[in-house]
Parts: sequence; structure tokens; C-alpha cells
Amino acid sequence: MSAELFTPVVPGRRLAGRVLAFVLFLAVIAVPVIVTIVLGEDANDRRDYPGSPATGAVTAAVRAVADMSAILTLGAAVSALFLQRLRMAKQLRLTDSFDVRVLRGAAGLWMVSAAASVFLEAVDSNGMSLSRLLEEGAFWHLVSTSLYARAWFVAAVAAMVIVVITYFSYLWWHLLVPLMLAVVGILAPVVVGSVLVGPNHDFGGDAAVIMTALSLSALGCWTNQLFRIVSGEPTSGQLVRRLVLWTVTAMPVALAAEVVIVWFKLAGTSLTGGLAGWLSLVRLVSLLAIWVITFVLWRRSRGDATVAGERAVFCIVSLGAASVAAQVAMTRFLSPQYDVETSLAEIFLGFDLPDSPSLAVLLGQWRPNLLFCAIAVVLMVAYGLGLRRLRHQGDSWPVGRSAAWFAGCLLLIAATSSGFGKYSGADFAVHMGVHMVLNMLVPLLLVLGGAVTLALRVTRAGGPSGPHEWITGLLRSPLARVVYHPLVVFVVFVGSYYALYLTGLFEQMVRSHWTHQLMNLHFLLIGYLYYGLAVGIDKVPHRLPHIARLGFVFAAMPFHAFFGVIIMSTGTIIAAEYYAYLDMSWSTDLLATQRLGGGIAWAGGEIPLLIVVLTLAAQWALSDAREARRKDRHFDTGRDDEFEAYNRMLDRLAERPSTRNSPGRRGDES
Repeated sequence: MSAELFTPVVPGRRLAGRVLAFVLFLAVIAVPVIVTIVLGEDANDRRDYPGSPATGAVTAAVRAVADMSAILTLGAAVSALFLQRLRMAKQLRLTDSFDVRVLRGAAGLWMVSAAASVFLEAVDSNGMSLSRLLEEGAFWHLVSTSLYARAWFVAAVAAMVIVVITYFSYLWWHLLVPLMLAVVGILAPVVVGSVLVGPNHDFGGDAAVIMTALSLSALGCWTNQLFRIVSGEPTSGQLVRRLVLWTVTAMPVALAAEVVIVWFKLAGTSLTGGLAGWLSLVRLVSLLAIWVITFVLWRRSRGDATVAGERAVFCIVSLGAASVAAQVAMTRFLSPQYDVETSLAEIFLGFDLPDSPSLAVLLGQWRPNLLFCAIAVVLMVAYGLGLRRLRHQGDSWPVGRSAAWFAGCLLLIAATSSGFGKYSGADFAVHMGVHMVLNMLVPLLLVLGGAVTLALRVTRAGGPSGPHEWITGLLRSPLARVVYHPLVVFVVFVGSYYALYLTGLFEQMVRSHWTHQLMNLHFLLIGYLYYGLAVGIDKVPHRLPHIARLGFVFAAMPFHAFFGVIIMSTGTIIAAEYYAYLDMSWSTDLLATQRLGGGIAWAGGEIPLLIVVLTLAAQWALSDAREARRKDRHFDTGRDDEFEAYNRMLDRLAERPSTRNSPGRRGDES
């Protein structure tokens, strides 16, 4: 590309950027505060609210500061990791410390505001005044009864760890942990908010996670870019091109997710029928406008035109500020979905389950799991683009690997969006079947797809740091060596069953949609790590020889069998209180259902592992056959080291004098 998306920053624009940043900062705080004060107690007229509007106003202001600093933290981490040009040595090095400094400062502000939100949300979400915190034992009681307060505690801890890590970050992989912590800290208050209640909250919760992760990562990068302008830091065209491409790609998905959120929150009411509708309209228009602007920038960057980047940044950040202000303001009052009549099943699951889980129902009644459908579609699209690029390069790729990958993605959709996924939260046996598929079959197929190998083959090394350097940098990092350590993977893979189902953890996680999703995601990831070590095609930090792989697989089989026997033989019902709350008319014998689940766990654990053993044996045989063919070729050409060494040994033996008939031996004296 000959075009540069960024023109040099002049002093006048730098000053204008500083003024704009300050005005936007105040505006994001002012909008939710004004909404809180104007609404007063009317914002919560559906409950007893003895708290004062002043407490709500302070809570709204601090929440706005926390959200803005969290967005900037995420943006600085993404910018430092994936947008900058990094210097290659043995590992990728962070050559530009500006993003790290912004990351540290934003995380520090996020830590303070999130910690303050713990106290404020503890009293505000319970309808109390700040003076109640002074009473003995009141704080811990209020925090324990407020999901918001506990979520902000998670955010505060995440921000604190990020601040500490940034003081020791000089390699690329050092910032991977802050990135993951930033995502966790941002999502914590989101998943326990208004998307947690009401019919169809499974759709609303998944859409909120997708929208938040995509839109805020892009918006955070643009905000970080504004800080570059006001600080006079130089900006490369490569950085902005990557940022534009990411925004153009991610924003349509975020916008679609926002449409689902608006549909869920308004619950059939009009966009212009109330404050919730108007604020939702502001968010929709803002996100759409951001995509349009970045799409125009992307189109111009493909030609020779020069784009006035500063004005685009000012406009995008202003639209993002409007979106954030509207989002924070919407947390200050109850959305229309609170008024919708909700059944017990909808409280826990988001939908009713009137029919018994017969085979026809499990195969025929589908309900899309938006999060895992999005993950599967992204995986298939990325793999397909890789195959397309590989074909354009004139290289071939085994059909079996492609078939395994796409089959794994389709099976992931089927397991989570068919009737099996729909009923997994209400029936233990169905849940155990989905668990086995997500933990055993789907990861096995994905591992056999060899996606990392494909990615390395279609990406080029050298030049500006890109996907090839990111993948190799991650695989070489100590973080990957710890995560992929065989002992760690084995303990987590096997121990997860016992820790989840033989304690009270399962009952706590199955109660809400977002924790159930987190549980399924854990099954998928740890299964991928385990099979990556056992039968994986991709290179991993700890590559085991075939005999060790066989022992790795055989070692897990007794633990799975023993777990299934425990579930089948126990007389204690797992998550009995939760299933009693659901009170499904078709669920009449919980113990029989649990024993069926134990049988599924036993068979579902042993059968896939036997398949793995057969796969490993086939891989071993193919590896030996390839090695034999290699040696045969070298024998034929005379280039084999072992063959040459053997010939040299025979030559040395032939040159040695014979000692059997040499003079001086006693046997020859007669």
C-alpha cells in the first residue's frame, strides 16, 4: 500500500484533541448522572428503594469512569499486542513503550474506580444509603447479596494484577495475561447485569458478551489512538490500517449482537416508546456510524489517497463516547424486560421446557446458542480462508484434516444448539452427554484438523510482525509451556470431573446461563489441550514421543471409568436443590436420571479414548513407515549416516590382523 492513513499531527489539532478528550470524559460521566437525578426514585419504582438519588448519582459517575478506563485498558493491550510493529530477536520485543504506559495508567484508574464501585454498588443495588456501610458487618452482608458488587471486585482485582504486570513487561507474550484479565474484568459486570434476567436472557447474555468483546476492543484502540494524538506520539500507517481492518470486520458482528440486546431489553416495546428505547437507538446509530466511517477509511486505504486520520479518530471516539454514555445510563433504571411475566424455568434457563426430552425432541427442537454458534462460524470461516490462501499458493492440504475440522465445528453447533444443548440445563443425563461431546469428540476433531499448522503455512514470516510471529511467539513463550505441560493438562482434564460434580460447584454453575456457558467453554478448551498432546498434528511446546502419548491416554481411562461408577452408585442427587426449583413435570426420578448420566460418563469417556488409542496407533505406524521410506531413500543414494557408520565399522574390523593363528599363542605351540 502506498497510502498512509495518518497525516502528521499539527499543534492545533493536538490541542483540539486534548479539549475533545476532556469534553468527552465529562460528557460520559454527566449523561448517566443527569438521568439518575432526573428519574430519581422513579427509576426503581418496582421495588422498595429507601436509598437516596445522590447515592445513585455517585454510583453512576464512578461506573462511567470505571467503564472508560476499562475500555482504554483493553484498547492499549490490543494495540501493543497486535497493531504495533514489533522487533524480532529470539522473541518479539515491545519496542514502543507508549501503549504500555497507557495500559498501566488506565488500569490504575480502573482499579481505583472498580474498587469504589464495590462499595457503591453494594449499597445502591440493595436500595440502601452510603451510611449503612458504617454499620458493623453491613459491608460484607451487602456485598454477598449484590452480584454487581462481586463483579466489580473481580474487575478491581483484574486491574490490580494488570498494573503489576506492566512494570515487568518487555516481551510480547508478557501482555497476553493483561489482555485476558482485561476481557474478564470488563465482562464481569456485563454478565450479571440486566441481561441476566427475563425470558430469552440466554440470547441477551450471549449477545452482550459478543458485543462487548468486539465493540469495546475496537473502541478502546481508537481511544488509545486519540491519546497518541494528544501526546504527540508518532503513528504508523500500518497501525491504523490494522485498526481500520479490525473495526470493519468486528463492528458488523457487534452491531448484530446489539440488535439482539435491544430486542431482548425492550421486550416488544417501541424504540421511541421510552427512555430505554431512545438510549438503545443512540447506541445502534453510534455503532452503525462507526462502521460506516471505518468502512470508508478501509476503501480509501486500498488506493493512493491520503486519509485525514485525526478527524476520523475524533469522530469515531465521539461516537463511541455517546454509546458508552447511553450504556451506563441504561444501568440506572429497569428495562422493560423486567415487567415481562417469567416462569421458573425462564428465570434459570431463559425459556420453558414443556416437553420431555425424548429422542425426537432432542433431535428436533433447536434453540441457537449464540456464543458457541459464533465461535464455530468464526473457526470455519478462518479455516476456509486459510485453505483458500493455501490453494492460491499452489500447496496441497490433506482432505481428512479439513473434514475433521469442519465436522468438529458442526458438532459444536449441534451439541450446544440442538435439543441436547437446550435440555442440558434441566436434565442431568442430557447434560452429561453434551459434556462428553464438548470434552471428548469436538476437541478430538478440531485437533486432527491441524489449524495451527495451516495458519503457519499460509502466513509469511519476516516484515512487520503479524500472525506468523504471534503464533510462534506464543508457542515459544513460558506461558505456553506451562499451559501445555503434560502434568498440568492431565490433572485439569481428569480432575475437572471430580471437582465439578462431587462438590457443590456444579449446582452453582448450572444455575445461570453465563456460568453454564463458562463451564462448557472449559470443557472445550481443556479437551483441546489434552488431545493436542495425545494425537495432535500441530507442534506444541511439549511434544511427547508416541510411547509416552500412549501412556498419557491409557492413564486417563481408569479415572473416567471410576468417575462414571461413582455417579452411578451414589445415592446422593447432584444439584438436588436446583432441580427441585426447576420442578419439571416430566422429571419424576432424579436419581434414575443421574445414574443414566453416570453411564453416559463411563461410556462417553471410554469410547472416545479407545478411538484416540486407535488413532495414535495409526499415527505411530504411519510415522514408522515414513521413517522407513526415508531410510530406504538414503540407503539407495548412500547418504544415510547409520549405513555409512555401519560400513566404516566393517572396514575397521576387516583391517585388524587375525589373532587366531598369530605366533606366540599357546594354542599354536604344539
